[in-house]
Amino acid sequence: MPDRLALVTDSTAYLPQEAIDRHRIAVVPLSVAVGDEVLAEGVEISPKEVAEALRAKRRVTTSRPSPETFAAAYRAAAAEGASGVVSVHISGELSGTYEAARLAAGEAGIPVRVVDSRLVGMALGHTVLTAARAVEAGLGLDEAVAAATARAAMTSSFFYVDTLEHLRRGGRIGAAQALLGSALAVKPLLHLSDGRIEPLEKVRTASRAIARLEELAVDRAGAADVDIAVHHLAAEERAEPLAERLRERIPGLRDLYVGEVGAVIGAHVGPGLLAVVVAPR
Repeated sequence: MPDRLALVTDSTAYLPQEAIDRHRIAVVPLSVAVGDEVLAEGVEISPKEVAEALRAKRRVTTSRPSPETFAAAYRAAAAEGASGVVSVHISGELSGTYEAARLAAGEAGIPVRVVDSRLVGMALGHTVLTAARAVEAGLGLDEAVAAATARAAMTSSFFYVDTLEHLRRGGRIGAAQALLGSALAVKPLLHLSDGRIEPLEKVRTASRAIARLEELAVDRAGAADVDIAVHHLAAEERAEPLAERLRERIPGLRDLYVGEVGAVIGAHVGPGLLAVVVAPR
């Protein structure tokens, strides 16, 4: 009988619940603090509540899961009969989550391979799903990790924010600080580069920025078979039309997911976020 491998990720993958259930993926939540109240993402606080807190200029911070939380997830997998775990997580450049998982892996009692996806959102989500399909196809631990790592390396994330202020406060913008001097005069487009948020282009208006976001996604997709995700925070009126235009313009589109980012990423980008993930198959 082949070994059964378990899958673990964190709450910033923003996977649809149906996919989590179908592939039996354990999701370890990050935390969001609004004022002095610490809440588990996806369990105790919603994206809408974070957006409201940010608009009200309340203090919002985030934190990684503890190593013990990951250790408990790995012990649970072992108790359910898993012979190993593939644990795939948000970029280590953006969060200490990967490091916490890595620290816990050595105490699991079964082999655990911890993967720094260098991604977030459904870019991470598609990486997790690739690992899941590899496991379900009967591949071993190392092969599943290799498949996930390869998918992650091909995946691109482009995004628009109404303001860089939330990223600045959270210390998540790195080289994008170069944009801050003119942040009020431009609408910044950013992307993930080697796990970090980096500036891509500066556009004068929100409408032009969204149009450029669409062009970037179409160009990146080309004629390949791709999965697309459109993320937003409190901006469904922007996300749905963009998704429909991408559906019409990308010939190799396979799966199209439209959804709001969760509380953790929402805390760092602020209301108005619009992002596109392009994940070649």
